[in-house]
Amino acid sequence: MNAGDGAPMVRFDVGRRLRIGLAEAVLADVKSTEQIAEAINQAGAGGGSVLVTRLLPERFAALPKTQRALLDYDPVSRTAMTAALAGCDQQVLGLDADIAIITGGTADVPVAREAARTLAFHGVASQEVADVGVAGLWRVMEHRELIETMPVVIVCAGMEGALFSVVGGLARGVVIAVPTSNGYGVAEGGKVALGSALASCAPGVAVSNIDNGYGAACIALRALALRDRVSPADPPPLQ
Repeated sequence: MNAGDGAPMVRFDVGRRLRIGLAEAVLADVKSTEQIAEAINQAGAGGGSVLVTRLLPERFAALPKTQRALLDYDPVSRTAMTAALAGCDQQVLGLDADIAIITGGTADVPVAREAARTLAFHGVASQEVADVGVAGLWRVMEHRELIETMPVVIVCAGMEGALFSVVGGLARGVVIAVPTSNGYGVAEGGKVALGSALASCAPGVAVSNIDNGYGAACIALRALALRDRVSPADPPPLQ
C-alpha cells in the first residue's frame, strides 16, 4: 500500500528479529484496517510470523478472511499472532518458566496477558499470578518463593503502584514495572503508578510505559538473551 507520492505507507521490518532478537510487532490502534492487513502480508512475504497488538475485536473481524484464518486472536490482551502458535497457552505458559508476571488486580490482567502473549510468541515461558495487590499483603507473601527465585518478574499494577517496590524489595532477579491505567481520581490514567515506579526506593527496578505489556516483555527477552548469550527462539513462519 502506497501513499500518494508513491512512498510505501507500511514497511514491515522483516530483518529486526535477526538484528536484535525481537520481531517487529504491528501496533494496530494507530493504523487503518488496510494498513494492518498490509503489514501482515509483508510479514508473510518475508517468511516470518506476525504479532499484532492493541487489536480490538471489531478490527480483527474487519481483516480479510484469509488473514483471520492465519491468526490466533485473544480478545483479553487484544493481540493476534501466527496461528501456528495457537496452542502457546498450553505449550509454553507456566512450563519451566523463567519469567513471572504478577498483577496487582484483576483489572491489570489484559496488560499482563499482552506481556505473556509477547513472550509466548518468542517461544519463552511465563507464569502468571493474578490479583496480589498490596491491599492484602498476605496475597503477595504467598508467592514470596516464586518472586525470590524467578530470573525475571514483570509486575503490572495501577492505582498507587505500591506493588512495584514491594516486589522490588523481595526479588533477586530483574524486576520490570508496568504501570497500568487502572485507577480513579488522582490515580486515573496510570500516571501516579508510573511516578511510583520511577521513584521506587527498591534499587534496580526497570520501568515500561503505561499499559505497555509488550514493552515489558521485550525488556525481559533482552535480559534473558544477555543471561544466556543467545536470542529467543525463532517463531514459526506464516503458512
